[in-house]
Amino acid sequence: MPELPKTYTPSEAEERWYQRWLDDKCFEADPARVSEKRPAYSIVIPPPNVTGILTLGHVLNNTIQDILCRRARMLGKEVLWLPGTDHAGIATQNVVEKTLKKQGVIKHRDDLGREKLVEKIWEWKDKHGGIIIQQLKKLGASCDWSRERFTFDEDYNRCVMQVFVDLYKKGHIYRGKRMVNWCPSSLTALSDEEVEMKQQNGFMYHFKVQVVEEPDTWLTIATTRPETIPGDTAVAVNPNDERYKHLIGKHIRRPLPLENQAAIPIVGDDHVDFEFGTGVLKVTPAHDKADFEIGQRHNLEIIDVLHPNAVLNDLAGVDLAGLDRFEGRKKAVELLKEMEALIKEEPHQNNVGYSERAGVPIEPRLSEQWFLKYPSVQASQDVVAKGEMKFYPDRWAKVYDHWMGGLQDWCISRQVWWGHRVPVWSIRFKGGDFRANEKLERLVEDVCFQSDVSPPDGKIRFMVSGRPSSHVSTGGCVSLEGSRTAYHLVDCGEGEFELRALLFNEKEARPLEALGFTQDPDVLDTWFSSWLWPFATMGWPNKTDELKAFYPTTDLVTGPDIIFFWVARMIMAGYEYMGELPFKNVYFTGIIRDKQGRKMSKSLGNSPDPLELIATYSADALRFGIMRSAPLGQDIAFDEKNVELGRNFCTKLWNAARFRQMQGGTTETEISAELLSSDDKWILLRLNTAIAEVTTALEEYRFSDATATLYRFFWSEYCDWYVEASKAVLQGTDDKRKANTLAVIDFVLGNTLRLFHPFLPFITEELWHGMGFNEDLPENQGGKSIMFAPWPKVLDADELAYFGILPEDEKAANEKYEAVNLGRGLKSSFNITKKVRFVLKPTSELPAHEIEVLRILLNAEPLDVDAAYAAPKGTPSALTPLGTIYLPLDGLIDVEAERARITKELDKANAELQKVCAKLADENFTAKVPQKVLDEHQQRKADWKEKKAKLEEMMSALG
Repeated sequence: MPELPKTYTPSEAEERWYQRWLDDKCFEADPARVSEKRPAYSIVIPPPNVTGILTLGHVLNNTIQDILCRRARMLGKEVLWLPGTDHAGIATQNVVEKTLKKQGVIKHRDDLGREKLVEKIWEWKDKHGGIIIQQLKKLGASCDWSRERFTFDEDYNRCVMQVFVDLYKKGHIYRGKRMVNWCPSSLTALSDEEVEMKQQNGFMYHFKVQVVEEPDTWLTIATTRPETIPGDTAVAVNPNDERYKHLIGKHIRRPLPLENQAAIPIVGDDHVDFEFGTGVLKVTPAHDKADFEIGQRHNLEIIDVLHPNAVLNDLAGVDLAGLDRFEGRKKAVELLKEMEALIKEEPHQNNVGYSERAGVPIEPRLSEQWFLKYPSVQASQDVVAKGEMKFYPDRWAKVYDHWMGGLQDWCISRQVWWGHRVPVWSIRFKGGDFRANEKLERLVEDVCFQSDVSPPDGKIRFMVSGRPSSHVSTGGCVSLEGSRTAYHLVDCGEGEFELRALLFNEKEARPLEALGFTQDPDVLDTWFSSWLWPFATMGWPNKTDELKAFYPTTDLVTGPDIIFFWVARMIMAGYEYMGELPFKNVYFTGIIRDKQGRKMSKSLGNSPDPLELIATYSADALRFGIMRSAPLGQDIAFDEKNVELGRNFCTKLWNAARFRQMQGGTTETEISAELLSSDDKWILLRLNTAIAEVTTALEEYRFSDATATLYRFFWSEYCDWYVEASKAVLQGTDDKRKANTLAVIDFVLGNTLRLFHPFLPFITEELWHGMGFNEDLPENQGGKSIMFAPWPKVLDADELAYFGILPEDEKAANEKYEAVNLGRGLKSSFNITKKVRFVLKPTSELPAHEIEVLRILLNAEPLDVDAAYAAPKGTPSALTPLGTIYLPLDGLIDVEAERARITKELDKANAELQKVCAKLADENFTAKVPQKVLDEHQQRKADWKEKKAKLEEMMSALG
């Protein structure tokens, strides 16, 4: 076995081992290997945006996934971790458009046109789209890269098209004019889940309007958006409001625009809140969801005063047209002041919806969009409610259930060019006698006569070349013989019809385009493709070996911020298209925040670059550091010191392995039960406990608990106690006992490296081979890589009995270590760091080996064991489980100097104690401060009392 270098070089080892794992196809899954003896474990990566670069959030999420996958391999499972990226429609188009504008190529996307811009985005994707994948490899992610998918690749696109057509035919997808969330920056509709509410400091403007029928009566209206006054088509009051109900049915004079101060009605509506503002509500149906609903109930006119980019249009009037909405707001206030209609403006806080992607306030906008009525809702709600699918932490199950109980139809269309284009081609025509070219006439006629549903009135709706088509249905889709295209005839009202053709790809549409059909210009919401991710990535709609072996997947690791965007929708899609749940367990990570509790962001400059952290500390250090501070589902306060601690931990692991190598001897020999010392038995029991605790923690997704156990066991119990205690044998002359101690060390290290591997894959692989633990093992059992070595198992009762290990062995060793701690405490009290003489007055006889262990651990020179020792008066001592331990101070310290030091510290302790006692005795203080502050002062009092007692004891010891 070659000697390990003095220091570990992580950058070289990480690159070398990752390439070796790839070359050896360690990450590749084979469905043919799945069996009862080798069960499947599968997990699909939450696909990062193709625009993405590695963040600490990615580090957390993917480290957890990698831990789960690496451990599953060690449990003998066939593991598929399926990677990929998301085309991220709006986000990617925004990035490319901004780049092209910066380069001076375009001022607006229309300068290039749809086809050319999409070409540019593909070029950008091919050049930059794989960056985050390479970064994940740097982290050590053990994904099956041979199966990498992209939500916009050809096969995936076919899946999306098929699902759209299927859901349309089932009546789940429809086109309608609704009030939607509109992003004036990206110029597209957004779903409710893509809108982030932010508290804003603005103003509430109070202005007066005159009642037309009662010129002496004026009403005061409060609004945060005076720029939309030109779009007002009514004012509303609550019909039960005694102040205003007599005015219902009358009119007010709308103050803006100045050239069109129209009379608009006063309506009564239960929606109006008595308490909000003045109780009189301006109703702007085109620019507010609630106002739109009032407008629908009262048949109000809809006046849209904003262009799609949130610039005021001509309907806003000559004074406001051409102004941005915020500039328009200022101008509207000025106009109201000039006409003496503005009563007051006062600071006001309200929640404003922002586009999550573009970061600008959204506009409620009346727009024709595609909507989806969610499928398989009940089954998706029940699977979580009944506990068949587990959420970790389980509090998210209630959040999920609440959302599922109040579903709104999903706006699935987006007005951007990068994405899955809506697979609907259509042509419009008037009723009456429809005449066109022969092919189109025949198609329309064939579609009409496919239906067996007659109009309710039995009347002929229109003619085709003079032939009556009385059996027209506008209710469902029909398919013509020999074609998989679905057709839907839609009655658009006012004698106009639209014939829609739903196809799976653009090639099939060419003949229809020749007849005058055009494709819908919208693309589908990015989430409409990613909700199919668990099965579309495995070959659906074909019944593939991958689906048979790995679906449903085992775990999903994701953030709670996309529980509605993605998790809930995947569950519904899974039931709709696979007939079962898509995953069995969902682990929700926390959000990574800085030490001040702020969310990490580029704008705040508080988000460190993970690649820089890897370069500075190593990938293993970053993984261990971030997992150590990640309690189950709670937000994480990131501190770079934890990553530094991770590096120190790796150094400790490396040095422990080198210490073993330096002892020489054969690796992994048999352990002789007869030669085990109390320290050997203790470390084997502590290893047993560590294996059990780590195993349980991982099964329960308590990753930070697992790292805490590993840290305690390896750093404290193994290195600080056992390795130091083992020197009593290793530095001795008994070769048999020395060989046995090395066998115990090898056994512990071999198990420890396997426990650590899911967390620290690179250094454990390097040490597994460097220590020779892989030798003589089958390739699939750790010979090729530690990732296939069996997961450690606890020693069972028979094995413990074989080694003669009893529960009381742990107690005996713990008593010895307690005696050491008390002895070290005596040295610490008097600031003594060098080797000193200790005297132990034992309560019973101790074996020579145990005395030598005590001497080494105490760093004593010498350790005298004397049952008849009579200590001089004032000698510092401590009562331990093994007897009384003494620290003779003769010649060790300057007694006078030490007395002066202790006197000074005593004075400080008395002063601090007096101060805190005075505060606690002050009723004005105790009655006003929070309980937390009171508790802190009580603890401070207890701490100073304890310190004072200790100092007095030390003073007494000085004589």
